[in-house]
Amino acid sequence: MEHMMQPSAPYRPIRIGTAQLKLLERLCHACAVSGDEGEVRKIVLEEVRPHADEVKVDALGNVLVVRRASQAEAGALPPLKVMLAAHMDEVGMMITGDEGEGIFRFDIVGGIDARQLPGKAVWIGRDHIPGVIGAKPIHLTQEDELKSAITLDALRVDVGPEKSKVQIGDRLTFATRFTRLGPSLRAKALDDRLGVATLIELLRKPPTNIELLLAFTTQEEIGARGAQVAAYALNPDLAIAVDSTPANDLPTWDGSENIAYNTRLGAGPALYVADSGTLSDPRLLSHFVHTAEKLGIPYQIRQPGGGGTDAGAIHKQRSGIPSLSVSVPGRYAHTAALICRIDDWQNTLNLLYAALSQLSAQFLMEER
Repeated sequence: MEHMMQPSAPYRPIRIGTAQLKLLERLCHACAVSGDEGEVRKIVLEEVRPHADEVKVDALGNVLVVRRASQAEAGALPPLKVMLAAHMDEVGMMITGDEGEGIFRFDIVGGIDARQLPGKAVWIGRDHIPGVIGAKPIHLTQEDELKSAITLDALRVDVGPEKSKVQIGDRLTFATRFTRLGPSLRAKALDDRLGVATLIELLRKPPTNIELLLAFTTQEEIGARGAQVAAYALNPDLAIAVDSTPANDLPTWDGSENIAYNTRLGAGPALYVADSGTLSDPRLLSHFVHTAEKLGIPYQIRQPGGGGTDAGAIHKQRSGIPSLSVSVPGRYAHTAALICRIDDWQNTLNLLYAALSQLSAQFLMEER
């Protein structure tokens, strides 16, 4: 699709440095379980306001940002309106009952396997009250009990003397500190604070040829609810969901080749062909692949299958919005700690910038 490309300045890769890592750390340490995204929203507003032409917080708590094009296109065609979405919320839990003595019942918000929870340290509420998810210790467990998985109704969160600061409805999130492990990062909520940090960086150094519409969305983990209303309000010409996707790239138990992987760490941004909610626009997919290959940016095709992103809600709004998902691969998604590669994040940022910078209004005239 060479004819969709337009002349641009020489490609200069964007580097992930100390400033970007510090912002990601701050975002990851914020607690923003679905429906209570205020702590991340505050950081986003602080970061975007100096660089945006318009900023709005809508009724569902989405942050909607507009950065107008500064480069006119030949032929007086209006610039493309391109929406990029990244969700502010994370999976977690909610306090549902007080059993006294600092012991509380809780329920899961979003996709978490209850078997992952026993013994996990958590932060509760907007004050990050420390707690621990407790289960019966092995010393007190009967042999027949050990043969079955621990269920959610057998778990409680223990906050001890801080009990007066915990209320029904408070959210819980994993108390995992952001850590750099050589070429990797380990943290809670990299899904999708990686996307949030990426959008902020693109706003700081925006493509000049498009009208950039950024949606920092709410409630993605419970059904992409924020993206639905954000896409309707922004009414873009096309959209990109920027997210994190699980990497099923671990060795097999018997040492054979892993042929069931969907993405791999270290192989670059994952471009979606299809997931449970979206069949990606083939023109956008082709454009991103062409851009990556032309500039030597590593990329991978996410193997079609389950899961989903904000694109599943976005592409069905109004008269339809051509959409694509671009994700940073990460291991151990929806657990207390996700691991990703810094290079994959950097290459995702660079591919997004390069592909968006090469988009022309002629894109909408191409056959799908």
